[in-house]
Amino acid sequence: MDFKTTLATLPSVDHLRGLDVVDASGAVLHHIPHAPGKLGSLRIYHALAQAFGGVLTADAVAQGLAWFAEHVADAQAHPGTHPNIDLLLAQQAAPKAWRLVSLPK
Repeated sequence: MDFKTTLATLPSVDHLRGLDVVDASGAVLHHIPHAPGKLGSLRIYHALAQAFGGVLTADAVAQGLAWFAEHVADAQAHPGTHPNIDLLLAQQAAPKAWRLVSLPK
């Protein structure tokens, strides 16, 4: 399934102001805001949080990369252009105890 088709199947994020990726100590490593141009990533990360109990496990990373679909190859070819995919690739390469925290409005 491509990215656009996948997004249509994921839960809404209308009730969120964003999502934080936090480390084991609770420090925010990455923030995805509820903003134009970031809503697809927010939907994917929020769905991962729901499906994997808020933990960015190896299975969650694999699912996230599958949902980002055709954008993964572009992220790999152009590091830094897709920071939300880069984060998943970094977690895949060197897993850490990261959690996903959805932030209600």
